[in-house]
Amino acid sequence: MYEYLGYLASVIILISLLMSSVKKLRWINLFGSLTFVVYGIIIKAYPVAILNIGTVGINIYYLIKMANTKSYFKILEIDKNSKYLEHFLLLHKNDLNNYFDVQDLDVDNADISFYILRDIIPAGVFVGSKYNTNTLRIDLDYVSPPYRDFSIGKYLYSQEKQVFLDKGFTNLITFTSNPIHKKYLAKMGFSRNEALDKDGLFGYQITL
Repeated sequence: MYEYLGYLASVIILISLLMSSVKKLRWINLFGSLTFVVYGIIIKAYPVAILNIGTVGINIYYLIKMANTKSYFKILEIDKNSKYLEHFLLLHKNDLNNYFDVQDLDVDNADISFYILRDIIPAGVFVGSKYNTNTLRIDLDYVSPPYRDFSIGKYLYSQEKQVFLDKGFTNLITFTSNPIHKKYLAKMGFSRNEALDKDGLFGYQITL
């Protein structure tokens, strides 16, 4: 039974290294290290326990540091015929296809399009087109993997919702069939609207 505890700790550590989010990596690694501490003490492998006590401390230190570090967010309008956007979309092409169909994305003629900067780094892209008088259809709301901790979405749909209201949009809608995307939308305050369902995609809506 003790060996299984050691195997469990190893698997948890391995899973932590698969995380693209540093914060998730730290939390999962912390749990794995704690499991190793228990394992080391039970089998009296004290060097293993001591090493992982140190790892626990390091993880806690950086998690506290991350919690106390305030990120800087900024919206930056996308220039027409942006070469940077072209490279950004190409770099994340495979991941993007899991959430949005960007093949026919027309950023230059979109009603709203901007980068979302996090600590001056372009971490996300938003593109939306007019659906009706006061409704904006989200054509693209993408955040690169290292920045997926919901903070950018909360910033956009809570702190910066005025960017939509200034354009006369009080409702936002989007379509998806991806379970991860659905979870994100629910976290951001979107709700299912079956009347919007089309082409096998589920419709979601939020009122600002």
